[in-house]
Amino acid sequence: MFDGTFTADPQQVYDRVRAHGPAGPVELAPGVDATLVVEHEMALRVLQNPSLFARDSRRWKALNEGRVPLDSPILAMMAYRPNCLFTDGAVHLRLRQAVTASFDRLNMRRLRRDVEPIADFLIDQFSERGRADLINDYAKMLPLLLFNKLFGCPADIGDTLTSSLGALFDGIDVQRANEELTAGLMQLISLKRRRPAEDVTSWLIQHPAGLTDEELKDQLVMLMGAGFEPQRNLIGHALHLLLSKEGAGSGMLIEEAIDHVLWNNPPIANYAAHFPVQNVDLGGVVVEANSPVVISFAGANSDPALKEARESHNKGAHLAWGAGPHSCPAKDPALVIAIAAIERILNALPDLTLAVPDEALQYRPGPFQHALAALPVRFSPTPATRMVSALQTSAPLPAPEQPVLPTGVEPVPQAQPAQKRGFWSTLVDLFRV
Repeated sequence: MFDGTFTADPQQVYDRVRAHGPAGPVELAPGVDATLVVEHEMALRVLQNPSLFARDSRRWKALNEGRVPLDSPILAMMAYRPNCLFTDGAVHLRLRQAVTASFDRLNMRRLRRDVEPIADFLIDQFSERGRADLINDYAKMLPLLLFNKLFGCPADIGDTLTSSLGALFDGIDVQRANEELTAGLMQLISLKRRRPAEDVTSWLIQHPAGLTDEELKDQLVMLMGAGFEPQRNLIGHALHLLLSKEGAGSGMLIEEAIDHVLWNNPPIANYAAHFPVQNVDLGGVVVEANSPVVISFAGANSDPALKEARESHNKGAHLAWGAGPHSCPAKDPALVIAIAAIERILNALPDLTLAVPDEALQYRPGPFQHALAALPVRFSPTPATRMVSALQTSAPLPAPEQPVLPTGVEPVPQAQPAQKRGFWSTLVDLFRV
């Protein structure tokens, strides 16, 4: 699942596995074996049975025995972290409650309003050129900048998180990027413990679960990572569909395009590694205890048994959001963000067209997603004045209030200016003008 054949046509791998049963052996990366579940019913059985299928990857037998290369590129996605993705039972419930309660406090109308100026800012970066790459210029950057807003990042920390998270997912100097991401998050947590505000980081800190700094850091890594990659792919795939021959002349609505993507090209194609606590039979394929069982959301969605549900776009049948106790806790915000981002760019650049034919588009390699590497488009050049117009019709962001601190409590030192100005600090400065 790591070579060019899979990248070009992942469905042929799912069909090959399905020809032998509901699940089958695959190689995720060189030296990393797993069992891939491609049948919808079997996927639900695994996802909804946490007592038999654990998520804690410290159980991973091959890794513990040294049979998984420690420099394997997939360890960043499968190695244990003490967050919602890799915990079970009471520990998982405690962490999950803190995450869901914090997301429940998001105002969906305000979230949409938060998307729009970020979209305008990004569109202004390329609108005068008459051409752009909607993946790297737009769909990639928008969720990164939005999460800085949602998590209450000041300018310098936001620049660090934006650059380091992007580098992690692109595989660029991963060790350094991880160190910078960790340092930036710990700095953010320290700041929000002293100066809480109306943001997800502060709400996680304030939750009765009483998360430690380490736990907070790992929940934030999970939330940013789980939001960034799927959101980029959801926006990118939906824009591709709407601009393609299939969508351009059909009058397809944005919501219809998103439903089509969730069914036919889910933002995360294969993930949710489980580790059976005992030897288990998956429809004729016996999986050894503590060996990874990976769910193919894309394979399960293409199960022939779902033909009728797929043709009717039944939203309750596909597995793009997962299922069971580890299902996506941010489904509603993700949809609001994607719809707002797509509407904004289609309205701003109404004559958007693909700059290359479909068969020339390239996809990023990797076992976990079938994701566009780029989406080149053309359009009539327009002036980069959207942010100016938006700021003239909306109230500027207030300067941060200086809290009255109790006697004996030292104020938090102001963060040092970033050595290199990034997208987030530039956007923040625009709001300050």
